[in-house]
Amino acid sequence: MSEILSNPETWVAVSFVLFFGLVVYLKVPGLLGKVLDDRAAKIKADLDAAAKLKAEAEAALAKYREATKNAGKEAEAIVVEAKAVAEALAAKAEEDLTQALARRVELGKAKIAQAEANAIAEVRKVAAEAAVAAARELIATRLDPIAKERLIGDTITSMATRLN
Repeated sequence: MSEILSNPETWVAVSFVLFFGLVVYLKVPGLLGKVLDDRAAKIKADLDAAAKLKAEAEAALAKYREATKNAGKEAEAIVVEAKAVAEALAAKAEEDLTQALARRVELGKAKIAQAEANAIAEVRKVAAEAAVAAARELIATRLDPIAKERLIGDTITSMATRLN
């Protein structure tokens, strides 16, 4: 037996058995299993979260692609609508300009007609004044006093009938 105790392989075997006995006694395999299970659960949760994030990212990408596709269509619709509004505004502005020009032409015609009427009245006034002055001059220089008195009497009589 002393041979067995002096043999280093025996002590290695005993140490090996004691080590594994201690490991089993301290429940190290259960602890290792629990740690590995916890780590596996954490990895599974991380994989599930990653899969969820991937699905959300794919949904967001699909939504973005749809939005960009729709944005192009909306931009075209906005351009078409803007052109229609611009054309309508241009037509309205042209119509307003035409109406304003027509009003100005009518106003100009009215001013011209008024100026013509004023000019005719002024010419008539000047002609009447010239005729009165010429008649006064003729009467003063060519009529004798008896004809003057008769003319004044006739004028007063005609004025009385005209004023009534």
